[in-house]
Amino acid sequence: MPVTLHPVDRAAWEADAQARLDLSRIYADAPPERLPASADAFIEEHLGEGGRFLCARFNDRLIGAVAQRDDGEAWWLSHFCIRKPTRRRGVGTRLLTLVGQSAHRAGRPLRAELDQLQMADQVLLVRLGYRLEQGEGFHELHLPEGCQR
Repeated sequence: MPVTLHPVDRAAWEADAQARLDLSRIYADAPPERLPASADAFIEEHLGEGGRFLCARFNDRLIGAVAQRDDGEAWWLSHFCIRKPTRRRGVGTRLLTLVGQSAHRAGRPLRAELDQLQMADQVLLVRLGYRLEQGEGFHELHLPEGCQR
């Protein structure tokens, strides 16, 4: 499955009706306990705070996303979600690999706040080869060997 990385920031959200629809569908598929509000309210709030979404694109559709913000030192990730119809097909693995490579090229480590990285997420990341190093209130995600291209 040729999945590519597609960032969606405030400008892209406002200009691209298909991106708005796809991103809304992605987060509408999230378990309710994972989002602090409705899908659209969550997206609006995250973009309003200067964040963006790093999305998995396949056949001109966004099928997965992770919320990302850059504090100038690291990329902070949260709210990882894949559309239900495309789960268990390697989309999440590919998205995380592309995000990790992009962060590496930007010279930014990947971090997730401890309360944003549930046990199932931690297990998935370790299975994918990431090393999780706990810092003060966060996990730093170290890319698997060979994925830093």
